[in-house]
Amino acid sequence: MATRQKLMRAVRVFEFGGPEVLKLQLDVAVPIPKDNQVLIKVHACGVNPVETYIRSGTYSRKPLLPYTPGSDVAGVIEAVGDNASAFKKGDRVFTSSTISGGYAEYALAADHTVYKLPEKLDFKQGAAIGIPYFTAYRALIHSARVKAGESVLVHGASGGVGLAACQIARAYGLKVLGTAGTEEGQKVVLQNGAHEVFNHREVNYIDKIKTYVGEKGIDVIIEMLANVNLSKDLSLLSQGGRVIVVGNRGTIEINPRDIMIKESSIIGVTLFATTKEEFQQYAAALQAGMEIGWLKPVIGSQYPLEKVAQAHENIIHGSGATGKMILLL
Repeated sequence: MATRQKLMRAVRVFEFGGPEVLKLQLDVAVPIPKDNQVLIKVHACGVNPVETYIRSGTYSRKPLLPYTPGSDVAGVIEAVGDNASAFKKGDRVFTSSTISGGYAEYALAADHTVYKLPEKLDFKQGAAIGIPYFTAYRALIHSARVKAGESVLVHGASGGVGLAACQIARAYGLKVLGTAGTEEGQKVVLQNGAHEVFNHREVNYIDKIKTYVGEKGIDVIIEMLANVNLSKDLSLLSQGGRVIVVGNRGTIEINPRDIMIKESSIIGVTLFATTKEEFQQYAAALQAGMEIGWLKPVIGSQYPLEKVAQAHENIIHGSGATGKMILLL
């Protein structure tokens, strides 16, 4: 007699489209881990802007339908497949990727994308590490090749990736400037590593940044909304400065002469290009940050799984993020 497969609640997408295509189902089969895989009982899952682009069908990477979104979960190991000996049932963990999707009560992940979650961080914080911190680390260390003593502007610093970039940059000895669009956002940016913060809703905020940094300009800009800010960024750069494009939602006109004069660079970043070895390297640095205490995710709005469509609406059309958006299970 076959044993009945366990069922779980999970969000499923059957067609690409707006937030309304996110369907909460109550009878999805709990996946079973194969070789080098683990099954995680999900306590919290991070919501990232990229998940809204994938859901809408406008992103370059399209999953096979139907699928469950979500890559950044935190929870407890429920079951371990063969050869996944680094983990045992009951371990507290977080992920940088999942196989079966994170907006669910259980998630399957390859063991090399799973990391131990220190006791000092709760599950909400664990779910805020994945895409934000690995992206921020890749942008600063791999792509910008920052050096201690350089200046960095985190353009849009109050969201998940922005705050991660501020914490990492400060820990690595950079002079950190940030922007945010609300008073609360500005306060949080200053509490998480920035030496100075500017309000990007003020008409003359770019002039204020120029006055603050003086003639030299800024060495590195981590850009969250390139379609709005890229041209302004180029005017702020130092000689040989670089803009690292982390986020973009459209097109923009720039003058290439701005790049020529300063011999500056525009570099794109996607976490999807990161190799297994690079993930392990970034993870080692981030684990050290957790142990020492400079890596402390800031949690923003929290939603139950039933409100996932609202979460997707708000992460794109909200009035400016402060901290990391989380789904609670």
